[in-house]
Amino acid sequence: MKIAICSDIHDNIWVLERALGVIQEADVVLFCGDFCAPFTLVQLAEGFAGPIHVVWGNNDGDKFLLTRNASRFDHVHLHGELAELELGKMRVAMTHYPDIAQGLVGSDRYDLVCYGHDHIAHDEVVGTSRLLNPGELMGRLGPSTLVVLEEDSGVTRSIEIDNPR
Repeated sequence: MKIAICSDIHDNIWVLERALGVIQEADVVLFCGDFCAPFTLVQLAEGFAGPIHVVWGNNDGDKFLLTRNASRFDHVHLHGELAELELGKMRVAMTHYPDIAQGLVGSDRYDLVCYGHDHIAHDEVVGTSRLLNPGELMGRLGPSTLVVLEEDSGVTRSIEIDNPR
């Protein structure tokens, strides 16, 4: 199974449009927060037909409209502040916040813990778990990146998306 992991779009719909070409190769998407506007969630949902798992970020302000928009798509799953998933043989936790992710990865309850928020790509093995931040799609503080993880092999690819800014 291929898992696309992304975070912190912050309404950069132009980069998201380019990223969808990579995302469509995945079987599932994990989104670690900060769509910002509800129309960005719609763009992702319309551009990817497989399961999309979402946790809230600190800039997802209009949760009412984000929730309403998500309800239009059976394949979009909103998990609130924390998601706990089983993807294939992997136990996965998702949050937006690095400090919460650090606590989760230290518990050894998960094979993979994903987070966003600080916009800094990070991939580290901690004990028996992997701690992963895909970086930002926004492209404000650094390159626009997402990660594709091969569940069977554990191999990750960080993919830089061309940012037209």
